[in-house]
Amino acid sequence: MAVQHRLVRCRPARVWEVLGEGSGYDRWVVGTHDAREEDGSWPREGAALRYRLKLGPVSYDGRTVVRVHQPPDRLELEAIAAGGRASARIAFDIRPWGEDTLVILDEHPLRGRGWNFHHAAIDAVAQVRNRLMLSRLARTCENGDGSDGGS
Repeated sequence: MAVQHRLVRCRPARVWEVLGEGSGYDRWVVGTHDAREEDGSWPREGAALRYRLKLGPVSYDGRTVVRVHQPPDRLELEAIAAGGRASARIAFDIRPWGEDTLVILDEHPLRGRGWNFHHAAIDAVAQVRNRLMLSRLARTCENGDGSDGGS
């Protein structure tokens, strides 16, 4: 299981604004390109995003579905791959923290090979990916554009 957290220097409402912009996921979700909402109802339960995942020279189409949408503190997604044969749960816990927001990300496989072969090495890769993803999410929330300000 890959659990990460990040203190984001903005109010929870801003974090929810960014999470609620489905077409903007490619700005902060690592490996995601060309994100788009399926029906314009993101992030309501049952709503979905489609996108292209690129990992080096390999790419494939992905889909993520909202399973739980409970503002102001919880958003749970199911990322689906391999034609529906593999998926992962991605849960965001959004907590006010003084003037800031604590974002806790919990990701783990649900179906497919990721579940069958889940071990420490897979968790290590997920930890690195999710740390980078939370860093990008924080920059997007704090700067408004996901840029790193040149650093």
